[in-house]
Amino acid sequence: MNTNQIAHIASLLGEPARTAMLIELMGGRALTASELARAAAIGASTTSAHLAQLVDAQLLRFTSSGRHRYFRLASPEIARLIETLMQLAAQTATIPGPRLVVGPKDAALRAARTCYDHLAGRLGVAITQRLVIDGGLVLDEEQANLNDRGRRALADLGIDIPTGAARGSRMDSSSCRPCLDWSERRLHIAGRLATHICHACVQRGWIQRRASSRAVDVTPTGRVALQAWLGLALWTA
Repeated sequence: MNTNQIAHIASLLGEPARTAMLIELMGGRALTASELARAAAIGASTTSAHLAQLVDAQLLRFTSSGRHRYFRLASPEIARLIETLMQLAAQTATIPGPRLVVGPKDAALRAARTCYDHLAGRLGVAITQRLVIDGGLVLDEEQANLNDRGRRALADLGIDIPTGAARGSRMDSSSCRPCLDWSERRLHIAGRLATHICHACVQRGWIQRRASSRAVDVTPTGRVALQAWLGLALWTA
């Protein structure tokens, strides 16, 4: 174990502007340096220096298109690390100040958002809980498994789950794993199963991503498809 490398990554994550940029990238989309500068409320030259450090540490990667570079998180493992730190920060706040508001203050982010590659907020939690209540998902704090009943429930909605994207364990959490929702303080699912559900909702036109935000809106078509199943009004006006 390289303790110096661990300390280096911790120091990079401990700078507020860099943290703000990393959290902004939890929406799963690639963003330009200008967009990340606005998210961190810093100047262009300072942003460039921060991004160079994050790329050098392999926390970010970028692709070039014309005059622009588009940055994204380097891997799902980096997203999971940031997600864990966000949860820990919400649970163990020790900085003196006003009463802690758990999770994002933005009502749209609390209602429905992307957390890197899966759905979070009230929408993500509601989908998970519906599967659990219907007996289609076995879930605890350490593992999550979708069974045949859960597959049928999703198939009835038009979401076919590919083989290998539905079972997770402590040894292999890439397929399906529990994730404590930052704002709801309840579990939603992450992993390939949750990624597939999120992509299916986008492709079927049930949710739309907001520009320059991790929030997603449930469309009128999505309300029809999801309302009866979930039985909740999760979406904002």
